[in-house]
Amino acid sequence: MNRVYLDHNATTAVEPDVLDAMLPFLSGEFGNAASIHTFGQRARAAVETAREQVAALIGARPQEIVFTSGGTEADNHAIFGVAQAVTAALRDGIGSTPSKHIITSTIEHEAVLNTCQALEKRGVEVTYLPVDRDGFISPSELRQAIRKGTVLITVMHANNELGTVQPLEEIGRIAADADVSFHTDAVQSAGKLPVDVNALRLDLLSLSGHKFYAPKGIGALYIRGGTRLQQLLYGGHHQRGFRPGTENVAGIVGLGKAAELARKSLSEDAARVSALRDRLEQGLLSRVPHSHANGAGASRTPNTTNITFPGIEGEALVIALDLKGLACSTGAACSSGAVEPSHVLTAIGLSPDEARASLRFSLGRHTTSAEINFALQLVPAAVDQLRELSPTYRKETATRS
Repeated sequence: MNRVYLDHNATTAVEPDVLDAMLPFLSGEFGNAASIHTFGQRARAAVETAREQVAALIGARPQEIVFTSGGTEADNHAIFGVAQAVTAALRDGIGSTPSKHIITSTIEHEAVLNTCQALEKRGVEVTYLPVDRDGFISPSELRQAIRKGTVLITVMHANNELGTVQPLEEIGRIAADADVSFHTDAVQSAGKLPVDVNALRLDLLSLSGHKFYAPKGIGALYIRGGTRLQQLLYGGHHQRGFRPGTENVAGIVGLGKAAELARKSLSEDAARVSALRDRLEQGLLSRVPHSHANGAGASRTPNTTNITFPGIEGEALVIALDLKGLACSTGAACSSGAVEPSHVLTAIGLSPDEARASLRFSLGRHTTSAEINFALQLVPAAVDQLRELSPTYRKETATRS
């Protein structure tokens, strides 16, 4: 059976050129990048080249890039690190604040939300900004939420379920005017959209390699020079002390190569993939009665569409499609198996039933027109079949008519 993969927001395949770049560091080039002999120095040179490649992707300086195990670690380090740095400064008698306060949104990834909730248990106050029907926060509400104790604004660049792209440039201006540190989770935007940390006035940015054709288990945290950030791990002096531990040289090399490839093909990939995404979205909406796209009025990443198919259970549809050879998802891969409806979809106003009836299709660099045709044939037929088995849907349609 030929299989079609439309779940690239969950993970991507490692590009052949990325794998080729990594392979020497999984065998002959096995040196520890912290060693001073020739083996170690060759590994160090490869790590520093990758640091330059990742920095170039987001407009940063190489010394501002710290390699991590992925986006979750980077998010945790950014949020905990800022909060703990403020605590340390107060302990040392530098500055004063009535209580630490963080601002985020209701549709963040759980790597951000759960970190904020953990800090709340430690006495940090957190404001969760609501979003509109398209998944946008209100910059004016953000401005009003800032107060004397605000130490961090953390708002994701692109949402993993909707693809909605937040107005980071405006948010960055607000943060800079208030002298508040600004972090973004760019896991779903890095490698898909142009990102310039200086234009966006970012102090901290998280990214993850497996979202743009590097291997799993490698990511990076951008830390603007001068940003007050407490280290979370303690050990050696690797990566300026921010992230001690022997570097994952092969993974870092893969991340660097993937960043280089993404930077070169960014505009071409976006144009091609967005055209395919639009054809898929419009085709499904025209073929499946009562369906609607979520966040369709927003600026979105070029590869993502989230569609509600009333009258079905999303997980049942995912399984039915998978049995026929099409992979997609009901939302964030990190939430697979969750009983609760998507917090992102309920935050934009969908009912729990509507949220559970929604599927995310996320295209990739190598998605073909033929694969979109396959999805356009398969999905409507599967929805019709599931709706035939749904007494709820039959009752709803009878009421509408």
